[in-house]
Amino acid sequence: MRYVKWGFLALLAVVLLTVAFANRTPVEFKLLPEDIGAFAGLTWSIEMPLFIMVFGGIVAGLLIGFVWEWLREHKHRIEATRQGREARKLKREVEALKSEKRQARGEDDVLALLEDAR
Repeated sequence: MRYVKWGFLALLAVVLLTVAFANRTPVEFKLLPEDIGAFAGLTWSIEMPLFIMVFGGIVAGLLIGFVWEWLREHKHRIEATRQGREARKLKREVEALKSEKRQARGEDDVLALLEDAR
């Protein structure tokens, strides 16, 4: 399976490099359309190769998607934390009840530990 993974990554690298070499033409990236930029006083622009724009758009889309999912799953993480806390509390309560039961029956602590191990 390791060879399949490395083969896929090598193929992906070749494809991305081919796309990059085919799209080296410089393009102008503007923050705002010309009319709105002139009105707002923001006429910032930069010239860069097209493949950087394409790859940058892909990376930006991935980052936005990751942040969106992290925010969307926030309620599930909170619920999992609450349930974990409750499970630990109940486990401590069960252990305390077992200990009280052993003491009430007068069992030896060593024998109780051996019994719990089974």
